[in-house]
Parts: sequence; C-alpha cells; structure tokens
Amino acid sequence: MSRDRTQSAESDASAGRLARWWRLFLELAKFGTVGAVAFVVNWGLFNLLAVIPGAWFGAQPTRARIIASIVATVVAWLGNRYWTFRQKRSDQPLKEFIGFVLVNLGGIAIEAAVTWFTAWGLEYRSALATNVAFLVGTALGTIFRYVMYKFTIFNQKK
Repeated sequence: MSRDRTQSAESDASAGRLARWWRLFLELAKFGTVGAVAFVVNWGLFNLLAVIPGAWFGAQPTRARIIASIVATVVAWLGNRYWTFRQKRSDQPLKEFIGFVLVNLGGIAIEAAVTWFTAWGLEYRSALATNVAFLVGTALGTIFRYVMYKFTIFNQKK
C-alpha cells in the first residue's frame, strides 16, 4: 500500500508542477498579447512622429520614442491590470498605476537609450536603422517590464 501512496503523491506533485507551468504559460500569453497591442500603438505613433516624410519629430527620434512610449504605457497598464494580472492587481489602482509608470520609465529609458545610441553614437539615422533600434529597445524593455510587473507591481495574492 505504501507504494500506491508514493505513486499517488508523485502523480499529485507532477500535476501541481504542470498546473503551475500552464498558469505561467497563460500569463505570458496574455502579457504578450497586451504587449503586442501596446507595441502596435507605440510603433505606429513613433513612425507617425519620427519616420514618415514630414514627421513632427523627424530630426528628434528620441523625443518621438518617449511620446509614443508614454501613450503605449497607458494602453499596457489597462490591459495588464484588467486582463493579464487581474487576480493579482492591487486594491489601490492609483498607487498601482504610479508603480507601473515608474517601471515603465525604466523601460522607456532602456528603449530611448538604444534609439539614442543608434542615432547619435553609431550615427545610423535611416528609417531602417531607426526601426531596428526600436525593435531592439522594445525587446530589452519588455524583458525588464515583465520581471518588474510580476514581482513588484502585480504581486497581490487574492
């Protein structure tokens, strides 16, 4: 009988691990979906402001990047608060939003630094180089944001 209990305990442990991995997968899928929507907002606005002919900030891609990132931050907060991390959100949305904004300032700083380095450090200012810098900055900023959201902003147990 002890062998049956051991097998049952191992089976329960495996099911628990599988359930945790599945929850993580679903959370990452939701985070990715919200991120994709925010990315489209960010990229589209950035290109409108900095890349297309006659853009307002054509000579200032870093400023355009910051403005586009701020708008995308609001979109991402709404999606993450009300969908991705809805079971872990705070009861104090203003405090949560302020923390979210602070985390995103770090992400924006990473993105802007990549854009700045490409445009001014490497002196690559073509539309292609600007968009490659956008993608690299977005990837690095996204990794930073996910880790910070999960462990500092949306970590309430409900």
